[in-house]
Amino acid sequence: MQKIVIVGAGPVGSLAALYAAMRGDQVELYELRGDPRDASTVPLNFTKSINLAISERGLNAMRSSNRPGFVESVLSEAIPMTGRMIHGRGPTGRLWEASQAYDVHGRYINAIDRGKLNATLLDELEKEPNVKLFFNHKLTGADFANKKAWFERKNPDDTPGFRSTLSDDDKAINVTRAPELEVPFDLLIGADGAHSATRFHLMKYVRMDYQQEYIDTLWCEFRIQPSEDNQFQISPNHLHIWPGGDFMFIALPSPDKTFTCTLFAPSKHYEALEKDPNSLFEFFQSHFPGVSPELIPPEALLDQFNTNPHLPLIGLKSSPHHFGSSVVIVGDAAHAVVPFYGQGLNAGLEDVRVLFEHLDSHGVYQETNKDNQEPIADRRAAALDAYSRQRVPDAYAINHLSRNNFIEMRAGVRSPVYRLRKSLEEALYKYLPGLGWSTQYARVSFGNARYSEVEKATKRQTDVLTRAMVTTFVSFIGFTSIGLWKWQWSRDLITRTLHTAVRFVRGTDNV
Repeated sequence: MQKIVIVGAGPVGSLAALYAAMRGDQVELYELRGDPRDASTVPLNFTKSINLAISERGLNAMRSSNRPGFVESVLSEAIPMTGRMIHGRGPTGRLWEASQAYDVHGRYINAIDRGKLNATLLDELEKEPNVKLFFNHKLTGADFANKKAWFERKNPDDTPGFRSTLSDDDKAINVTRAPELEVPFDLLIGADGAHSATRFHLMKYVRMDYQQEYIDTLWCEFRIQPSEDNQFQISPNHLHIWPGGDFMFIALPSPDKTFTCTLFAPSKHYEALEKDPNSLFEFFQSHFPGVSPELIPPEALLDQFNTNPHLPLIGLKSSPHHFGSSVVIVGDAAHAVVPFYGQGLNAGLEDVRVLFEHLDSHGVYQETNKDNQEPIADRRAAALDAYSRQRVPDAYAINHLSRNNFIEMRAGVRSPVYRLRKSLEEALYKYLPGLGWSTQYARVSFGNARYSEVEKATKRQTDVLTRAMVTTFVSFIGFTSIGLWKWQWSRDLITRTLHTAVRFVRGTDNV
């Protein structure tokens, strides 16, 4: 039996704990915050997380945990979203909306509340006798060579961190710290988010290539309340988008008939609105027609903008994701991605599935026997190395795909060229399946192929489609030119004939 220590009790860390528990490991799960199921626990970013979109990758990872009824319990709180609903205003001032289906075969993604998903996972963990949960524990140090970690245990009733007092006699500053706990382990899994303490300590042991980038986009959360008769005000089965060119406003449904909405915009727009909050209503009327006052009263719009924090978006890449046999990072700790493909959670859950598939295939959960005398630690080291080699290129790929999808969502969805290309791809996907054609969205959201393979397949298809469209266009221009030339030649011939006839008639009249 291995002792697995997991840092971070979010959905990804909780699923990792569930995988390890189902394999008989002794599991300890440590979380910096209090129990997220407690309503008084403040999220790390001091706001409710935007609703999550869970798709096939995340569902497949949860199904692979082999927990009867678990996925069904998660989906019972989810709302199917069959496509995007694009909103705008016509030249006459009339509001319009247009649906764009996600999949020609009717498949859909699911809007789900992050808190409820997290609570369901933690409830599952508490059923296992070999799992211990430790909340209000902060990772302060790690020795990955000797497989020890140190956690600072906080009293949730006290102010976190240091507490200083000034003596009246000598003005000396006395500093006290929360008690620290030393924890040995066989494997530590870091699932502690983009600002990962695990990754910070891992960098001391491995030559890690690391890139962190804040894109010039901030986000703020808003909410659309139910109608007076407690119904959804707009279609609950769509992800609603108000594209604005270099910014956008989106809305995802929640089971309580509300919509969790997000304004994504460059910092210059936020700075302007913060200087003059009274211009917010005009900004929304101009760029997001139909949001206010139709769905959100102007007073509520202004209150939510002033109350909810304006937060940055971070992209993060790292390589490798492990050290030896002792530590591995998963989810945002390894590869934070911007949220525009809805794959951040799905990629993190898929990390867990792939990690434990490698641990299984390398015999980590097999007893040493005459056919396999290799120590478990060596098998685990080989499994973690294989995991890093597989997931690093996939993490880079979904990071790139997510960036590009932001451009598509905020601007491309209104482009005639985009709609033409989308129609062609979907027609080939639906009517000529033998070609192996599929849309990028279907590969990402409704399949389990590696992200790096999806990116390569999409590039091949784009090249083929581009060549075909260029060839068709050139051929059209060519045939049109020939037709015009022939028509011009015919017209000239007819004109010359008529002129000859006229001259002949005139000549005859003069005789």
